Amino acid sequence: MTNLEAIEAYSMKNLVADAVGLLDALGERTAIVVGHDWGSAVAWTCAALHPDRFRAVVGMSVPHLGRAPMPPMQLFQRMFGEKWFYILYFQEPGVAEAELEADVPKSVRTILAGTPGFDVTNPAVLAKKKGDGFLDGLDVPETLPGWLTEADVAYFAKELAGSGFRGGLNRYRNMDRDWHELPELATATIQQPALYLVGEKDPVRAFSPVDPMKALVPNLADIQVIPGAGHWVQQERAEEVNAALVAFLRTLPA
Repeated sequence: MTNLEAIEAYSMKNLVADAVGLLDALGERTAIVVGHDWGSAVAWTCAALHPDRFRAVVGMSVPHLGRAPMPPMQLFQRMFGEKWFYILYFQEPGVAEAELEADVPKSVRTILAGTPGFDVTNPAVLAKKKGDGFLDGLDVPETLPGWLTEADVAYFAKELAGSGFRGGLNRYRNMDRDWHELPELATATIQQPALYLVGEKDPVRAFSPVDPMKALVPNLADIQVIPGAGHWVQQERAEEVNAALVAFLRTLPA
C-alpha cells in the first residue's frame, strides 16, 4: 500500500501510473484525458507517455511545456532569486501545511475567491520576500463571486480539515524528482488531438508561456482564452468550458 503522506507518492510517474491503472480497472482500453492545473500536467504527461491508452487530451490553465532544461527548482531560483515564489515556498515539508491548516476556511476562501498567492503579477505578491507565507498580504474576500457559494467554501473547508493540505503540496515537492525520473519528456511529443483552455485573467499565464506547446503538441486543435475568467476556469465559466469540450469531442473519431 502506498503511504499517502510520502512525498514520492505524488510523483508524476506514480500519478500517470494511477491513471493507466484506472483504465485497466475499468476494463477500458483507451480514454480521453482532461485536467486542470496539476491535473493538466498529469493529463499532458499521460498523453505523452501512453499514446496507446490516451487517444486525446485537454489541458486547462497549465500548458504542456515538456521537460525544463534544468531541474525546476534550479530554474525557479534563477528566475526569482531573492523574490518570494510560491513553488519554492512549498518545498519545505510542513511549512505551508502549518500556515494553510491554521485556519482552513480562511485559506479556502482566499485561495478560491481572493487574490491567489501564485499571482506573480499582483503587487501584494511581488512585494513578498523569502520567509513570508502564502497568504501574507492577501485580502480575505467578504463576498464571494457568483460561481462560488458559501456552501461550497464550507464543504471544501470541511474536507480539507480532514485530509490536510499535504497531498496537494507534495505534488510540488516532486518537480525535481519528475525531472530526473522522466528524461524521455525532453524529446516526447504529443501526437494525439489536443485542446488547451485558459482563463483570460489566469495568473499562471504570467510564467507559463504557450508558444513552446505548439511544437510539442503538433495536433493542438485550438488554444482558447476564456474572456474574464481567472484560474478556476471550469468553475468560473462552466458553460463556456463545457461547450468547448463538447465541440472538441465531436471532432474526434468515434
